[in-house]
Formats: sequence, structure tokens, C-alpha cells
Amino acid sequence: MNYLGSKEIETERLILKAQTIKEQKRLWEILMMPEVNKYFLTVPSKFKENLLDWNKQEEYYKIDMEHANDPDIFRWSIFLKDTGECIGRVSCHEAHDEDSSIADPSIRGVSWLIDPIFQGKGYATEAAIAMIDYMFKEVGINEIRTGAAIVNPASWMIMEKLGFVRQAKTKMVKYTFLDELIEDYSYILTKEQWLSLNEQKCKR
Repeated sequence: MNYLGSKEIETERLILKAQTIKEQKRLWEILMMPEVNKYFLTVPSKFKENLLDWNKQEEYYKIDMEHANDPDIFRWSIFLKDTGECIGRVSCHEAHDEDSSIADPSIRGVSWLIDPIFQGKGYATEAAIAMIDYMFKEVGINEIRTGAAIVNPASWMIMEKLGFVRQAKTKMVKYTFLDELIEDYSYILTKEQWLSLNEQKCKR
């Protein structure tokens, strides 16, 4: 595995850049939209009040951004090419962050969020494809494991579109702003599967 960090990635309509403090308030505003964080945030509920307070979050982001360009950080802000507007975020983190039983750093988790105004235009898929391609082909990870709330098809349909394989076993997840546990689909995508899918597309 190659620790190359959050290299700038350009797609047809987007530019993915290593995060800076400049766009964090914009990203925080997107994250605080109930339709975005409802099935996204899984940080402990005890941090709920802090999350809602920009002044407290700004201090956290200032510290976090000190490591945005570290070689083991794979997290990007998503910008529209034509306007330069920040519309979301995409990341590839160690699966250990979600499942402490996974010790292999080449097994990763992924996440993405897009401002609802820009949803339904294929931006999340475009950004995710670029990130996944980079992580498998250049960084050299072996596998991605992720999940999505069953009641949130907008998320898991993207995963299935990208080639993620749904697992038979579901899991119950505690989302930050919801009181009840939510049932999630679990998905896996291996490097071999991704390369095979790309090869098939090239032959068409």
C-alpha cells in the first residue's frame, strides 16, 4: 500500500482537493442539514450538541486541517469545475475506524456527502468513482467495506451502481441524530472486482 495522501483529482465536472479550513464551514452547513446527516453521522450522541455549534466545530476543524495533507489521510472536498463551488466531501478511511476487529490498513471504508441542491445530478457517483479508482490503482488498497441504511436507497443504490456487492448479513447502526437503531446493508468491493469492472467497460 502506498501512502500518497489526498492527491488532487480531476473528473469531467469536478475537482477533488485535499481539505482546507476555507471550505469547512460550508461543509459543516451541508452536514447539519437533517436530510444529509440523518443516515450519515455515526459519531457518539454525546457529541451531538457540539456538532450543532459552529464555534466549537471550527476549533475542531482547525486542528483536523493541520493533518489534511498527511500521506495517510485520504479525504477530499468536492468542487464544481465551472464555478469553483464546494458541494460536498468524499473520503476513504481505515475500516478499523468503524470495525475495531479489522487491523489491515489496506481494508478501507468510504463515505461521501453532497449538498441536496446538487443531488440527483450524478456528482456523488462521479466523485466516488474517481476516489475509488485512485485508492485501488495508485494507493493500492485491497478492499473497501461500507454500508448504508436500508431505508436510504439513494445511498446504497450508488454503491450497487459502482459494483459493491451486498452481503447477506445486515447490521444495526446507531446514527447520531436518531434515537432508534437503524438496519444497514453491508457492502464489499475488492480491488480485483473493481479492476475487472473497469476492464469490462473498456471492452464495450
